[in-house]
Amino acid sequence: MPVITAQAARSHVAGARRPGARIGILGGSFNPAHEGHLHISRLAIRLLALDELWWMVSPQNPLKSSDDMAPFEERIASARAMARHPRIIVTDIENRLGTRYTASTLRALRATFPRAHFVWIMGADNLGQISRWQNWRLIFRAVPIAVFDRATYSFKALASKAAHRFARFRMRSRNAARIVGHRPPAWVYFHSPLHPASATRIRMMRKRGKARRRR
Repeated sequence: MPVITAQAARSHVAGARRPGARIGILGGSFNPAHEGHLHISRLAIRLLALDELWWMVSPQNPLKSSDDMAPFEERIASARAMARHPRIIVTDIENRLGTRYTASTLRALRATFPRAHFVWIMGADNLGQISRWQNWRLIFRAVPIAVFDRATYSFKALASKAAHRFARFRMRSRNAARIVGHRPPAWVYFHSPLHPASATRIRMMRKRGKARRRR
């Protein structure tokens, strides 16, 4: 199992070594990072009483094409520019661990930081398709999960294979803060205020802008 070196851990994510640290993980391509990421992160920090929230920039999402993917360092820079909150930490720890799939990454993080309480943060769109992820059931059994509503995805997400499979482990959102440190599986769904930002829309607008400049 990959384990990050102690030196890299101290310099990069030292907060996770504090006993009982409450850490949210928002993984993704961040291609690019946008206000929607910041919106969901602020909600998660407040509703889950998090000490830190990591933006874990993925080297390459196995379910996404690399054709339209910006270079890793460019996406890291995009995330750092957008992460305007003292508790948000942009991390390349998945790249350092050498893991490719979320289930493997979470297992490695728990082994590396056994005294931290992790919670996986994701949007409703990912709950709707998480059953396509490798070893997706192990993700639910590795750490608690907090799902945040996204426009047009709510019904599909709550009717998904994963939502049905783990229905009896769903917690009420009013008890959300208790999920951090709770023995998994445990998940919560927030019908939270929505944010219209979309990485896909941003990339399309950038392409249109470049096309106009070339004319």
